[in-house]
Amino acid sequence: MSRNRGPSRLEALSLGLVATGAVSIGAAVVVGAVGAGVEIFASPVAVSLPVHDAPMASLADASGVTAAEYTQSLVSFEALDAGIRWLLLLEVALPALATVIVCASLWWLGFSLIRQRAFRRSMVPMLVTASFALIVAGMLAPMFGAFARAEMVAQLPLADTGEFWMLMYELNPAPIGWGIALALVATAFEVGQRLQRETEGLV
Repeated sequence: MSRNRGPSRLEALSLGLVATGAVSIGAAVVVGAVGAGVEIFASPVAVSLPVHDAPMASLADASGVTAAEYTQSLVSFEALDAGIRWLLLLEVALPALATVIVCASLWWLGFSLIRQRAFRRSMVPMLVTASFALIVAGMLAPMFGAFARAEMVAQLPLADTGEFWMLMYELNPAPIGWGIALALVATAFEVGQRLQRETEGLV
């Protein structure tokens, strides 16, 4: 897109759809996080706890099945400490916050492209913030959840804790990978801004 010619109708429509989709996804994530928070601070609280060595008796003799076991158990707690509830909330809230920041960056990028001002000064800080949020949320959210579940297992009767993992931290590398990718995109925008300033200086 040049300075004198605006985006075509199809380009503007596509960019508008991207911006609208980003806002819609962000709003849906916020609503979901609020709903999860209400459930976490309600009573009773149903939480999936990781289990091991819990065979599925219904499939023990099934044809073609060599082994089957449960990996999660849904346990409802009548009462939980406030600290555990806050850890569970952070497990949900951090990814939701990161998603909202990413959606805000996509909306701002779409709006800037429609206005033919993709290399705004604010674009790089927004992309860097989104990258940092994805990486931090991807690392810390499962850690908070693991600590919360460890405390919940500790509250169970000793005879019933044998099949539960005392501490299980499962790191999902996908958000971290997306965060690194956004950091590279931010670097590309930084280079684009520098080239644009140099070109304007020559003109």
